[in-house]
Amino acid sequence: MRYNQLGRTGVFVSELCLGTMTFGGTGEIWQHIGDLQQSDAEKLIGRAIDAGINFIDTADVYSSGISEQITGQALKNLKIPRDNVVVATKVFGQMGASGNARGASRYHIMDGIKASLQRLQLDHVDLYQIHGFDPATPIEETLRALDTLVQHGHVRYIGVSNWAAWQIVKALGISERLGLARFDTLQAYYTIAGRDLERELVPMLKSEGLGLMVWSPLAGGLLSGKYQRGQKGEAGNRRATFDFPPVNQERAFDCVDVMRTIAEAKGVSVAQIALAWLLHQRAVMSVIVGAKRVEQLDDNIAATKVELSEDDLAKLDKVSQLPSEYPGWMLERQGEPRRKQIKETRFGFQEVGNA
Repeated sequence: MRYNQLGRTGVFVSELCLGTMTFGGTGEIWQHIGDLQQSDAEKLIGRAIDAGINFIDTADVYSSGISEQITGQALKNLKIPRDNVVVATKVFGQMGASGNARGASRYHIMDGIKASLQRLQLDHVDLYQIHGFDPATPIEETLRALDTLVQHGHVRYIGVSNWAAWQIVKALGISERLGLARFDTLQAYYTIAGRDLERELVPMLKSEGLGLMVWSPLAGGLLSGKYQRGQKGEAGNRRATFDFPPVNQERAFDCVDVMRTIAEAKGVSVAQIALAWLLHQRAVMSVIVGAKRVEQLDDNIAATKVELSEDDLAKLDKVSQLPSEYPGWMLERQGEPRRKQIKETRFGFQEVGNA
């Protein structure tokens, strides 16, 4: 298990993060994703910790808070030292009947952290993330509320999930201008069959030093190798009952065909190849894996041992490559002479004399 910096901070997190979406199973959406109760959840958390995973991600909205409750109780029951685990949770979704029990307002954030800490049985969370973009709340209000939580010690670092690149950069500018805590991470959807964030988000992450946490790395199970073209899978499988996230299935199955060939040659699962591809992407800080059984988690963990050759990566890149879009193709065309110039110079500048 390798460890990467949490954005620009001095904290290091495991390249795999245990996601807890499968805990609880309460609610129309969450029952399709997983309904693990306390004892089974503790088996997964215990196995993850034993394998070197020191990063756990949850959210208040998962099973209406039950996921956080199970996670907090598991950490307590397993007697895991607090400084051995980095705990991340999120705020944004509907958590009550009121119209103010959602969003990224100061009102909801302050209520949200209080409730999350109580459910998790913790005095602080290490990473507190805004789960989505709130068009009703000024970004400055959100950042000021998060900064208050950091100043009071309830939150160590802050992050964001499912925001556009321009929204994140605007937030970073506000934080710098006002001297507020800045976002250190982005949690986003990214798979070999869904590389859209490479257009704007990945260049922004590299430029601004944010860490990327990947959610749904198997595209809701579609890249697990269990499914065939034209069918959603057996009853009981997640894709049969909850077809999310949206995926171009032709592109996905083209990727699966190539991944299956590579997997068979290496004697590993298709899912491991999908995860290994993500772990080979330099922009990725940590890949969030969720499981319903210890065997599934073990298969995911084994992906950290899979080495993809340059030839493997080239084949996977070719089958999954994004179609060109403007302004990307123009940036590529106009910037090529300068990129070539950089490569041809020593230390990034041209030699103009013998001195």
